[in-house]
Amino acid sequence: MQKSSSRLALAAAGVTVVLWASAFVSIRSAGAAYSPGALALGRLLSGTLVLGAVLLVRREGLPPRAAWPGIAVSGLLWFGVYMVVLNWGEQEVDAGTAAMVVNVGPVLIALLGARFLGESLPPRLLAGMAVSFAGAVTVGLSMSRDSSGGHASVLGVLLCLLAAVAYAGGVVAQKPALAHGSALQVTTFGCLVGAVACLPFAGQLAAEVGRAPLPATLNMVYLGVFPTALAFTTWAYALARTTAGRMGATTYAVPALVVLLAWAFLGELPGPLTLAGGVLCLAGVAVSRSRPRSRPRGSEATGTAEST
Repeated sequence: MQKSSSRLALAAAGVTVVLWASAFVSIRSAGAAYSPGALALGRLLSGTLVLGAVLLVRREGLPPRAAWPGIAVSGLLWFGVYMVVLNWGEQEVDAGTAAMVVNVGPVLIALLGARFLGESLPPRLLAGMAVSFAGAVTVGLSMSRDSSGGHASVLGVLLCLLAAVAYAGGVVAQKPALAHGSALQVTTFGCLVGAVACLPFAGQLAAEVGRAPLPATLNMVYLGVFPTALAFTTWAYALARTTAGRMGATTYAVPALVVLLAWAFLGELPGPLTLAGGVLCLAGVAVSRSRPRSRPRGSEATGTAEST
C-alpha cells in the first residue's frame, strides 16, 4: 500500500514538472500580447473556474479553518506574487533562463523548511546554496552581455529570483495546510486567493483581451487549466506525502525541459555562458539535497525523517 502511494505521488510530481516546464514557454508566448498582471489574472481566473467546478462535482466543500492560514499565505505568495513577477521576468529574459534562475527555489524551500517545518539543514545544503547563487550571478552577467539593453536583462534575472523566493515561501506555507485540507481544497482556494489579489489588473485584462491574438488568449487559458489547475493539484497531492525540501528536488528537471520546449516552439536557446550558469544552479541544488553514502548510527533517525 505504501509503495503504491509513493508511486502515485511520484507520478503526480512528474505531471507537475512537465506541465510547469510548458508554462515557461506559454508565458513567454502569451506575454507578447498580455501585460504581466493581466496574464496572471486571466490565468488564475481560468484555473479557479476549473478547480471550482471539480470541487463542486466532488462535493469537498470548504477546507477546515486550520488550513486557511497556509492557504492564504501560499495564495498570496505563490499564486499571486510569483505569477505576476514571473510574467514580468519572462518579458526580460528567455524562457530557459527564467526556468534556470527560478530553480534556485528548491534551495530556498529547504532553508525555509528547516526554519519553519523542522526539516534538517545539513552542511551540503549550505554548499549547494553557494553554488546555486554563483550560477544565478553567472546567468545575470551573461544575459546583460548578450542583450542590447543590459539593464533589462539583469532586471529580468532579479525578477526571476524574486519569483523563486515567492515560490519557496508559498510551498512552505502550503505544506502545513495539506495536513488539514485535501490537495484539491488547498489548491482551489489558494488559486482563488491569488485571483482576488490580482483583481487590480482587471482593467488591463479587459482592455488587452479584446485586441490580443487568439493564440495568446488560448495560451493564457492553457496556463490556467493545465499548469495551474492540474499541475498545482498534482503538486499538492505529492507534497502532502513527502517533505517540502524533497518535493523541491523534483523540479530539477524543469529547466532542461524548458530549454528543449523553448528551442522547439520559440526558437530560443540560451548562450553558452547562460547554460553554464544554469548548470551551476542545478548542480548547487543537487549538492544541497545529496546525502553521504554512509551514515553514523546516530543519524539514522534524521535520514528516516528525510525519506518520508
